[in-house]
Amino acid sequence: MNLGFLGTGHIASSVIEGIFKSKLKIKRIFISPRNKTIAKKLNKRFKKISISKNNQQLIDNSNWVFLSITPKVGHEILKNLNFKKSKKIISFISTINLKDLKKYTKIKNVTRVIPLPFIGMKKGPIIITSSDRSLNFFFSHLGKVFQVKNEKLSNAFWSTSSFMAPYYNLLLSTRNWLVSKGIKGKEAEKYTKELFLALTEDSINKKNLSLKKLVADSQTPGGTNAFVLKRLKKNKFYQTQQKALNEIFKKF
Repeated sequence: MNLGFLGTGHIASSVIEGIFKSKLKIKRIFISPRNKTIAKKLNKRFKKISISKNNQQLIDNSNWVFLSITPKVGHEILKNLNFKKSKKIISFISTINLKDLKKYTKIKNVTRVIPLPFIGMKKGPIIITSSDRSLNFFFSHLGKVFQVKNEKLSNAFWSTSSFMAPYYNLLLSTRNWLVSKGIKGKEAEKYTKELFLALTEDSINKKNLSLKKLVADSQTPGGTNAFVLKRLKKNKFYQTQQKALNEIFKKF
């Protein structure tokens, strides 16, 4: 099977990296020449990568076409490209809905998928708005697949993906606080990453415990965890989080 990636940004590169780390059998991967630097790096790194002369050539040579372009570019170029009815289209575009994608491409077999950068490590959640078995099989090799029934539900997942930068900033803030107390920068950064990694892995390993239960079990009356949690709630930290998610959700 030949795959084509329309767009060679960070997400496309991560998906391609995950594919070559997996046991998926791929004949060829065609990538667009738009980002020449990334395209050349991928072509040099993986033997089965070919840089197409243009987007139409990429589409013609591929069985599955992955749309990994910005919404603005998608609105501009998709309607000017020709897709044969036999093509399967997988869209990573956040704010172009299925109705418009089918209108632009004149293809019925279109699925929206939400991959995150961790897919390059074959980790993290992957949201699929389709019951397509071949797609589920494909992405199950690249992470944990969550199949949703409709776009509205997928948009809720899209919204939560906007918490990557805030999450890293929480780590950065923790690191900076440690530095302010005399800890060396590199040591503070390494410690912070290890702390939050362990917390996440602990929650995964305790899969029989709900998040609510984990919150309860990680604090004792009058303890430090209980104090910080109470202070953050008092300052409406989590209410602000919910409001931000709602504002992002409205954009879809």
